[in-house]
Amino acid sequence: MFGLKFIKFDSMTYAIHHKNGTIKREGKGLSFFYYSPKSSITAIPLGSKDIQFIFNETTKDFQTITIQGQITYKIENPTQLADSLDFTLTKNHQYKEDNFEKLNQRLNNEAQTSTSSFIQGLNLKEALRSAKTISENISVGLANSDSTKILGVQVLSVDVLAVKPTPEMAKALETETRESLQKEADQAIYERRNFAVEQERKIKESELNTEIAVEEKKKQINEKQAEIKVKEAESERKLREMKMSADVSIEEQKTKLIEMQVENDKKLADSKGYELEKTLKPYQEIDWKTLMALNSGNVSALDNIGFAFRELAENSDKIGTLNITPDLLETVIEKQGQNNSKPRPKKAN
Repeated sequence: MFGLKFIKFDSMTYAIHHKNGTIKREGKGLSFFYYSPKSSITAIPLGSKDIQFIFNETTKDFQTITIQGQITYKIENPTQLADSLDFTLTKNHQYKEDNFEKLNQRLNNEAQTSTSSFIQGLNLKEALRSAKTISENISVGLANSDSTKILGVQVLSVDVLAVKPTPEMAKALETETRESLQKEADQAIYERRNFAVEQERKIKESELNTEIAVEEKKKQINEKQAEIKVKEAESERKLREMKMSADVSIEEQKTKLIEMQVENDKKLADSKGYELEKTLKPYQEIDWKTLMALNSGNVSALDNIGFAFRELAENSDKIGTLNITPDLLETVIEKQGQNNSKPRPKKAN
């Protein structure tokens, strides 16, 4: 009514109320009445915004790459931005669409300018692997840019999402990388086989070392057994020698004993012989006839006939003729036989 209007802004919008060319009020989340014929209102959203960028650059080896990413920023100084770009609301309280497009384009240009010299110092492969470094260079370039400071914008983050070569070069790199990977795979297979062969060799060496150790142990055992046998043989020899020495000693003792026994027997025999000699010596001088007379009690008729024949034989040169009939001898022999068959009376003790 009569040009008097009311307007209200949220807390994320910075509003500036100009009246007759001077600022009457400004701030976030304002609400007020204003007289539209004499007023103009500038509204700047303060929330963070994301803009996408994509641009082409040439590397040191004259290869074209495409850099794609995102810039996140917010309005730090809305009054300064309002002096650079026209954020005045239309009569229907609408924003002018091209303002943020201009802001985004200026930030994109600054980003490309910040990274252009860096990319030109890298070759293709280095550039493809430098996404993080490119992000840091863009961040530093935007922070130090005079244009960014004039616009009153604060860059929150820069993310390079992709660094891509041309399709033909990507295919060539893929082929090269594939061949390189194939070589690495072949090398890995070779190393794995070589490792397997090396492990097999180590296993064989370990087995051989084990066999050698076993044989060495067997040798030691055999030597020890031989040494034990030698000691046992030595002990047996010593035992035999001791036994032989004992047997020799015993035999020597036996010999000495036998010699002593023989000596004793000899002395005994000599003693008996001497005794017998001394006993018989008196009888040696006695005539046998006297002896027969002394032993007449034990002399038979046949003994007497024998003695008579002996007398006859001794005095045969003095006898002329002697007749002895068989009857006489037969009678004497029969009587002698009868006397021998009769039991002899036992002598009284």
